[in-house]
Amino acid sequence: MENVQAALAGTKSFWLDLDDAVSDGVVSKLLTDTFNFHHLAVRSAERFNQRPRIDAYDDFVYLVARGADPEHKGHAEVHCFWTDRYVVTVHRGPCPAVAHVREWLENHPLNAVASPQLVVVYLIIGGLVDSFFPVLSKFDDKVDTLEDQVLQQPTEAQLGELFQMKRSLMDMRKIVAPERDMIATINTGVTDIPGMTDEATRYFRDLYDHLIRVADQVDNYRDLLSSVMDTHLSTVSNRLNVVMKQLTIIATIFLPLSFLTGFFGQNFGGLVRWIAPTWTFWVLAVAVDVATVVGLIWLFRRRGWMGGPTV
Repeated sequence: MENVQAALAGTKSFWLDLDDAVSDGVVSKLLTDTFNFHHLAVRSAERFNQRPRIDAYDDFVYLVARGADPEHKGHAEVHCFWTDRYVVTVHRGPCPAVAHVREWLENHPLNAVASPQLVVVYLIIGGLVDSFFPVLSKFDDKVDTLEDQVLQQPTEAQLGELFQMKRSLMDMRKIVAPERDMIATINTGVTDIPGMTDEATRYFRDLYDHLIRVADQVDNYRDLLSSVMDTHLSTVSNRLNVVMKQLTIIATIFLPLSFLTGFFGQNFGGLVRWIAPTWTFWVLAVAVDVATVVGLIWLFRRRGWMGGPTV
């Protein structure tokens, strides 16, 4: 706390990173009492899982940026309080994008930079935006693998996985779209950004281009997933049709056999008294049944129902 107050009393630019996961209310008290940020912005920083946005206040800009977090199988979220002299970031738990910026600054001091706080914000948002690309790359490989598996042997587990992947894409789309609008707001100058220059705008335009690429990939993968789901359902339907055709062929073959055995099995004297010689059994009971089966199989193959030529 003393170091924070000393930094505020000085004239140098600084970046303060706060982890809200272990603060137990200390972060909110620090933002309100020490930095005197607006209570609406502080209340927003207390709640996570928000949509990306940017709000301008009298002496600072408050923004929410989000990205992918593959290590924890979720989304990273950073709240920034951006002034013309310092930046305060708030996140919950480990944030790879913030850790990467901290490591980068250790090797690249910003003493000679006109607006160090703008560079920090740019690097954090850039890290969050770029974190989507490895996730989408793995997503692409997973879709290709699932598509091959569906063509070989469709299962219910694959269909559930496809629905889960589609839901993940929808969640990502809900993040990318408002974040793209937020960067567009910065580029167009709708919001007064501390330290923003024409040179800095070029970098934020590059972020906007990255977000467009991410949004396009998300839309493409969503369409691809829909195509794979249609392939899955079509393959299952085709396999079911094959099974039904096989069962129909078997039932059709046994239908005349059941008729013949039922007809000659009737307990009437006219049907059984004159069938006395042994040859009548072999001719009427066996030969007729075999001839019926052979005739039906020949007909099915001739029609192409059993893989033979179609006439």
